[in-house]
Amino acid sequence: MKQIDWKQAPSPSFVVDERLLKRNLELLKSVQDRTGCDILLALKGFSMWSTFPMARDYLKGITSSSLFEARLGYEEFGKEVHAYAPAYADHEIDEYLKYVDHIVFNSFDQLARHKEKVQALDKHVSIGLRVNPGYSEVETPLYDPCYTNSRLGIPFESFKPEELDGVEGIHFHAMCEQNADVLERILVHFEEKYGEYLHQMKWINFGGGHHITREDYDVELLIKLINRIQETYDVKVILEPGEAIALNTGYLVATVLDTIKNGMDLAILDTSATCHMPDTLEMPYRPMIIGSGMPNEKKYTYRLGGMTCLAGDVIGDYSFDEPLKAGDRLVFTDMAHYTMVKTHMFNGVNLPSICLYNEEEGVKVVRTFGYEDYRNRLS
Repeated sequence: MKQIDWKQAPSPSFVVDERLLKRNLELLKSVQDRTGCDILLALKGFSMWSTFPMARDYLKGITSSSLFEARLGYEEFGKEVHAYAPAYADHEIDEYLKYVDHIVFNSFDQLARHKEKVQALDKHVSIGLRVNPGYSEVETPLYDPCYTNSRLGIPFESFKPEELDGVEGIHFHAMCEQNADVLERILVHFEEKYGEYLHQMKWINFGGGHHITREDYDVELLIKLINRIQETYDVKVILEPGEAIALNTGYLVATVLDTIKNGMDLAILDTSATCHMPDTLEMPYRPMIIGSGMPNEKKYTYRLGGMTCLAGDVIGDYSFDEPLKAGDRLVFTDMAHYTMVKTHMFNGVNLPSICLYNEEEGVKVVRTFGYEDYRNRLS
């Protein structure tokens, strides 16, 4: 595979490699083809709509968690639009219903509040309920949908089978960056609580968090689980990964602005953990840099920090074969999912440009940002 010339990319910038994205999409489509399930792009994880013409050739549609995501999917993806939100605002629900094909409610109160409006539409919108299976293996509470006192999904003790009239599907989400063996264990708990009600449903949504395109993911087990559920309950299985679609397809190109010393060697970059890769602080996790090593693995170790005034705007400690100097390019890997969707302009720091790469055209800049983007968010 031809190497990307990083000098072609502006700094800072996100660069998504179309070859790698296509590889992921082909794998996901193979799961659809072998099971008859539907796989959706979850826009909360990856909403780079310049890639939608490619993605729509492989996936059934999109799933949204807000009105703007639903509209983006409707206007730019052009296939099925699914929606779930912890609650729908009264002043937004009418517009939501213009865009969606499936809508999932988070409580029986929300179902009762909006069901008649959904059923009165000129088109059919399939209604679902999100339940909380009460079991997960997510280690970070911030990303655990089933954490203690979670607001996400109806717990079993609050489930009301007598109020399922008009409901066609059940949705659960209990995973984060996990393999199919975790799904297998979750399904045991889910079926114990809700399995009897699946027989009156048309579909079941397994939510997101499935790391299907990770190298060690057990695709065969996933296919086995999907087929078993579909055959047992005569339902359509829906998956809505955001991360798996863009996993290991993108990069963040950055430049060293300065190096200083305060107890150790420090480098300041033209990017920012808090503005451009907030999951490094929230998860937290340590993104990889091409050619780097763990602290002290290579000869020169630096603590990399961003250009904001936030004291904690620190990306992490990395080692390099040569000393860093102003002007050096650093390329962070796996920077397509949960990056562009979370960027912001704290401190007035500009957003990275957004680029695509293919072998025929090289690096293509598809979006740049400027002062007007910062100014127009404020008043």
